[in-house]
Amino acid sequence: MSASSSQTAGILKCEWSLWLGIATTAIFTVFGDAWLADLSDGPRYSVLFGWLFVVMLLLAFAVVRHADCLAIKLGEPYGTLILTIAVISIEVIMISAVMVTGENNPTLARDTIFSVLMIVVNGLLGVTLLIGGLRHKEQYYNTQGAASYLGVIIPVAGLGMILPRYMTSAPGGEAGPLMAVFLVLSSAILYGAFLWIQTTRHQAYFKQPELEIAGDPESGDDHHGFVVRSTRFHAAFLILCMLPIVLLSKKMAVLVYHGISSLGAPEALGGFFVATLVLTPEVVVALKSAWADRLQRTINISLGSALATIGMTIPAVLGISIVTGRTIELGLEEPEIYLLLITLICAVHNLSGARTNVMHGFVHMALFFAYIVLIFD
Repeated sequence: MSASSSQTAGILKCEWSLWLGIATTAIFTVFGDAWLADLSDGPRYSVLFGWLFVVMLLLAFAVVRHADCLAIKLGEPYGTLILTIAVISIEVIMISAVMVTGENNPTLARDTIFSVLMIVVNGLLGVTLLIGGLRHKEQYYNTQGAASYLGVIIPVAGLGMILPRYMTSAPGGEAGPLMAVFLVLSSAILYGAFLWIQTTRHQAYFKQPELEIAGDPESGDDHHGFVVRSTRFHAAFLILCMLPIVLLSKKMAVLVYHGISSLGAPEALGGFFVATLVLTPEVVVALKSAWADRLQRTINISLGSALATIGMTIPAVLGISIVTGRTIELGLEEPEIYLLLITLICAVHNLSGARTNVMHGFVHMALFFAYIVLIFD
């Protein structure tokens, strides 16, 4: 077998999840409307839901794999940034699909953003600090990077998710026309300014201290067991793996909406499901990084996802609201506001030193379980 034929066979084998996603997308394009027209049959609903869930999860892992390969090729902070933007883009797409499907759910976007914040800042950061502390006792990271993230997360979260609850220009937690325009511009500008700082002037803030240590996986000497090809190859396949997720997201939105409605479950559970599905690959990457004593990448993933979620989702959902006329409530309820404030205060305190330990992990895990209780109580 020639070298080119062997390489082609390797690509076909390695990208099997993409081919599965393409086949699933084709099948649902042809038969999906008929299958989803009547979801009263429980077993059929379970099969369809499980099918799409597994395929979309496999595709999400493929996106992460190609983003990791780009991280190896390009180095930090570009690698983690690509991973974060790719994953959060999937989240924004799924939220948009759910928003325009079925009955109006004005709190879905808010619930999903809040879920992502609680999952990544409390759940993800908490479990990685816990695991890293148990394995390494203390872990080092770049405090300037953590401070940079939190310095933008706090005002963007406060303006986008707390202030609308107390505005009188629109009922409930909605943003009035003037406030909506301001939130779109402020979120986009602050996030754009942060990306500029992260990728140009202060890249060193987001790199693991003493990165030059021999054998450190972030130094570029270790390929994490991946078959690393060209930058163009991984960039192209990252986009190809995202396309089926985009096309299948509306089908999944119908299933999610039906499941929540038929079970009489809290509406916030829909946001939690979307966030969990999207963030699962990032959780795996962050856990591996904490286990390997590369805490900076864990912080880049968790805080980067939190910032990207607010900075990308708020402009997107407000834009959809303006175009479709659907109501969007961004302001959190008071119990959620208190939990968000406690989370941000703890994050600022726990990430203010140069080292972390297991106690920091226990604190954030306690806040994460408080969020789970809040969904049902």
